[in-house]
Amino acid sequence: MSKAQAPQDTPIQTEIMTLTRHVLTQQQNLGTAASGDLTLLLIAIQLTSKFIASNVRKAGLINLVGLAGATNVQGEEQKKLDILSDDIMVSSLIASGKCAVLVSEERDDAIIVPEGNQKGTYCVVFDPLDGSSNIDAGVNIGTIFGIYRVQEGSKGTVEDVLRPGSEMVAAGYTMYGSSANLVLTTGQGVNGYTLDSSLGEFILTHPNIKLPDRGKIYSFNEGNSLYFHEPTRNYLDSIKYPSEESGKKPYSARYIGSMVADVHRTLLYGGIFGYPGDKKTKSGKLRLLYEAFPMAMLIEQAGGVATTGTGRILDIQPKSIHERCPVFLGSKDDVNDLISFYK
Repeated sequence: MSKAQAPQDTPIQTEIMTLTRHVLTQQQNLGTAASGDLTLLLIAIQLTSKFIASNVRKAGLINLVGLAGATNVQGEEQKKLDILSDDIMVSSLIASGKCAVLVSEERDDAIIVPEGNQKGTYCVVFDPLDGSSNIDAGVNIGTIFGIYRVQEGSKGTVEDVLRPGSEMVAAGYTMYGSSANLVLTTGQGVNGYTLDSSLGEFILTHPNIKLPDRGKIYSFNEGNSLYFHEPTRNYLDSIKYPSEESGKKPYSARYIGSMVADVHRTLLYGGIFGYPGDKKTKSGKLRLLYEAFPMAMLIEQAGGVATTGTGRILDIQPKSIHERCPVFLGSKDDVNDLISFYK
């Protein structure tokens, strides 16, 4: 009597890859070019993400987000959680001993780490809590960051961050919602990690994220469409009302109003996200250093395209730390279609 053949089940993955271990592995692949300092800096950012995730959760439970009565440099009303998140980021990054310059959305000026502190060779630009105005509605919010290496011969000045995004050595964001997700690139592709609260560690859950060449979703704030320039309007019309002879279906609209959440969905499912310059805001709303640059680096590392409509975002030379720029990013075919309307 022959034995029944056992089903060929997919082996269960029992190895847990933490963010720290994964980054260490990536940096070791660089050989002598890796000093270990970037790994330690990313561990510090990971730690801040855990603290902020915990406080975001508390805010939803005990209404921590009462107005703090101040406005930031962008003229936006600050909330208690914005200020708390900024303080956590700055304290943790300085304490890491790996930073020379910090730029936060919440502060007018760059922070130059004093000589008396242990001073590192990296500059971190960040938005400590993007989309915080949405927290009372339960919408996902997040922290966005980008990292530069201090220029050779510099002791750390604002000039070390006023450089094109193409010179960033790492970028990422942490999204806080039903789960805490950290998405990161160190120039070797894009990986996503999810916070396991029982372990207190970010675990690799989305390895080697790649954007599809074309998506089916567009993400624009069409409440501003009255002010959109003609190329943006014409592009949106082309994906909302495709001609019958083209055989294409209309795209679906998805807009959350939190950049981290909208870009996260675009990374996973493809399509296009846009916050253009328009007749009301010539340079758009999004900040170049700590919103556009990090997200553009992530998108390009995942195989997508990031543009202002007329040029690559990562090639822009910043003139000030709070400069703004138009942003279109996502699947390469979708973004290239948009670019064609600007020519």
